[in-house]
Amino acid sequence: MYVPRDLAPVAHFGSSGWPESAATRSIEVQETVMACLSTPEEAATLRISSALPVLAITSVAVDATGRVVEAALLVLPGNRATAVFTTHPTTNERGTEG
Repeated sequence: MYVPRDLAPVAHFGSSGWPESAATRSIEVQETVMACLSTPEEAATLRISSALPVLAITSVAVDATGRVVEAALLVLPGNRATAVFTTHPTTNERGTEG
């Protein structure tokens, strides 16, 4: 996982799960899930046969300026992995003018 240095030392996380400095920004996350055969390095690391598939998940989060605030590449054995993705919608609360 990659988190920029100026965001990494933040000790407190907001209710969104993002560091408070990032939680105040608009965040867009793109996740890609791909099933493919493992590379020799992945097979060795995961202790699986190189003939077995893996589930590769790439996640990149950017703020409103396009700056990457988090990036991750997860490679899981395809024969024993479950991926669950949950998205919590955000609401734009607007005050009423009277």
